[in-house]
Amino acid sequence: MSENHEFHNENGPDGESIELPPSFFPSDEFSQPEELVDVLVEVRVDGIFERESEYNIHHFMRLSDSLRRLEILIGASEAKAILDACERVIPERPMTHDLLRVMIEKLGATLDRVVIDDVCSDKYYAKVYLDRNGEELEIDSRPSDAVAVAVRFDAPIFVQSHVFDFVHSD
Repeated sequence: MSENHEFHNENGPDGESIELPPSFFPSDEFSQPEELVDVLVEVRVDGIFERESEYNIHHFMRLSDSLRRLEILIGASEAKAILDACERVIPERPMTHDLLRVMIEKLGATLDRVVIDDVCSDKYYAKVYLDRNGEELEIDSRPSDAVAVAVRFDAPIFVQSHVFDFVHSD
């Protein structure tokens, strides 16, 4: 092969025309397509449900927009916290997410939005966005905790569109 890496082949092994080298080919003269912009999709909590396996009960929260659904495995206490807030159940004593709501308010902030922004190895990631006097504060969170706080504030919940592309096979 010549050292100047010029392409003289007009057709590939399957007979198709070759216009660009494979994406792994090291060359500065070929530009890669621009990254697609990820879109935030507003979702609602459709429900909390459980599935029983041989030895355990698994809790899920289901989020959806008008076209897609996202089911995320969550803990039993987070399931109860989300369900209670959605059903407007007032506990005898404040629970952890109620405490967070009160703390956010006492610190002069409001919950602007929650974004479930990534998934890796069956683990979902989220961020909580607070507004304090015009300053945006971004806080990493588990999706279940973020949603449990969001429903207490009636704040919008978003999912990055690429997260919907993750397919969990049972």
